[in-house]
Amino acid sequence: MNKTIRWLGIGAVAAYLASCTFVETERATLKPEKDRKPAPEFALKDSSGATVKLSDYRGKVVLLNFWATWCPPCKVEIPWFIGFEREYKDRNFEVLGISMDDDGWKAVGPYITRSKINYRVLIGGEDLGTLYGGVEALPTTFMIDREGRIARTHTGLAARSTYEHEILGLLGSPQNDSIRSSGGPASRGLLAFVRAE
Repeated sequence: MNKTIRWLGIGAVAAYLASCTFVETERATLKPEKDRKPAPEFALKDSSGATVKLSDYRGKVVLLNFWATWCPPCKVEIPWFIGFEREYKDRNFEVLGISMDDDGWKAVGPYITRSKINYRVLIGGEDLGTLYGGVEALPTTFMIDREGRIARTHTGLAARSTYEHEILGLLGSPQNDSIRSSGGPASRGLLAFVRAE
C-alpha cells in the first residue's frame, strides 16, 4: 500500500513538472523582419478592471509572457522582467504578463502585490493560447516588435542575457527612439509571450 501511494505521489510530481518547461534548449535568435507574422490582437482586463489591447502598444517593443503563479520557471523570470520594465520603459519597451491561473485574480492579485510586479498583468485562457499557436507549456514568451509582429517565441525558461540581448536588438539605438517618438520611421519591437497549463 505504501509503495502504491509513493508511486502515485511521484507520478503526480512528474505530471506537475511536465506542465512547466524549465529550460529552452533551442538557441534564441530574432526572426528576420520579412519572416515575422503579426501577433494576434486581444482585449483583456487588468487588475484595475481597465481593458488592455495589444494594439495599444503599437510602436513599442513588447515582451508578452504567458505564466502562472504555480510555475517554478515563471517565478525565476519575473524578477528579470521587473528589472527590464524599470530599465527600458523610457525607451518604448513594455512587459505584459498573461496569467493562465485557473483561479484568476484570486490567485494572481496577491502574487502581484507580494512579488512587487511593476508591469501590467492580465488574465488569459485557453482561447488566447490557441490564438498564439497553442501555448503548450509555461512559461511561453513572445518578443513583439514595434510593428506588432512576433520576432521570437521562447518556450520554457530562456537565459536572462538572451532576453536582454533581444530587447536591445529590437529597441535599437537610443537615438532611434527619439526619432520614432517624433513621428519618424517605426522600427523593431519586442514581445514575449508565456503561458502555463
